[in-house]
Amino acid sequence: MTQTALTDLDIANMLADTAREVILPYFRHPDLGTENKDAGGFDPVTEADRAAEQAMRAILARHRPEDGILGEEFGARPGRSGRTWVLDPIDGTRGFLSGTPTWGVLIALSGAEGPELGIIDQPYTGERFTGAPGLAVLDGPRGRTPLATRATASLDQAILFTTFPEVGTPEERAGFDAVAGRVRLTRYGMDCYAYALLAAGQIDLVIEAGLNSYDIHAPIAVIEAAGGLVTDWQGGPVHDGGRVLAAANPILHQAALEILRRV
Repeated sequence: MTQTALTDLDIANMLADTAREVILPYFRHPDLGTENKDAGGFDPVTEADRAAEQAMRAILARHRPEDGILGEEFGARPGRSGRTWVLDPIDGTRGFLSGTPTWGVLIALSGAEGPELGIIDQPYTGERFTGAPGLAVLDGPRGRTPLATRATASLDQAILFTTFPEVGTPEERAGFDAVAGRVRLTRYGMDCYAYALLAAGQIDLVIEAGLNSYDIHAPIAVIEAAGGLVTDWQGGPVHDGGRVLAAANPILHQAALEILRRV
């Protein structure tokens, strides 16, 4: 296949395939080459994070040199096309270190209006959740299946996920708890896999705070392609990160938003 024949989706899948190859040998390995990026807490990065992002950047330098890149480990490289590839080589490094298959590779292509294409890839389980205009699919052990969010119509029937029980500031935690007190079930610790499950119709809400742009661009594209909504806690765009509300449908989104807007 020639360079000009490669579509953006081809490139995104190439990035995900390459990241899988780089990362999997490290997973559940006794020596991950881990460092702590936060002297005041624990924000781990491994050799796998850095190697995977470098490998993806090399592909983009060859096939999309005009596009910008924003990655968690190596920052921003401005482009000239008005488009940016947003990369998080391992979203959920704490889970990666713990051996849980809830981390993932996040890849998005974004323009001025936000994410246009996104992939949430879980290399260990072999699941790839893809969202793009006219495309919302899961490729995995059972083959290809469509992604579609749930039609749950009330909070008391909803399943809510977040990554950490200690959600953001005390005020943000209070907002989360107010929603959690209204839902049927609340679960923790899923990182980007929670967003993938929302797109797959398994859960209804994800509420988080303190996210970076590279944490949320790919989930936005996947969830919106599957029929869901992703905004900030005021109902506005959340492409830059911060407080995130992802919902399976407009009814649940509005119900959760009415509570979170009070924070």
